[in-house]
Amino acid sequence: MKKGMFMMAVVLMSALHVNAQTKVDDKEIVGVWMMESMQFEGEKKTMCGKETGYTQFKYYGADGEYACAEIALSKGKVVVMPHEYGKYTFKDGWYSEMGREKIKDAIILTDKNTYKGTWMNRHDIWKKISVPEKVRKYLVDCCKTQETPSDIEQSIKQTMFK
Repeated sequence: MKKGMFMMAVVLMSALHVNAQTKVDDKEIVGVWMMESMQFEGEKKTMCGKETGYTQFKYYGADGEYACAEIALSKGKVVVMPHEYGKYTFKDGWYSEMGREKIKDAIILTDKNTYKGTWMNRHDIWKKISVPEKVRKYLVDCCKTQETPSDIEQSIKQTMFK
């Protein structure tokens, strides 16, 4: 009897836990996000922000616009290192950026202001933040122009990496 009651309690608690979880609408991804922490498998979690002088920025536009950059503090100055700019899709938990293959649960919205995700062997936590429009625009514009024109790239390769 005790074993049966215990099993019933476990099932009931599991059902209550599932019912307590709120489904966050995919559209909540729209906005500016800052990496809060990252952890490579088998390594210690790294917190981002003021303590480390490092974070990452992602912007998801309502129209599918996507921008990503690393941001660091170096000798008191902000250094923006654009990573990529393009399009993303996010529907029913399936996520893709830059035309890459869709991945299930690459982004899990835990609430309207937090998501966790996995990229290769790194587990990230991201927080939605409010920034002035001029900051968002500047960072997105940096990402847009991160591509070096092919003629300049070829010249750099020939003169600096020969």
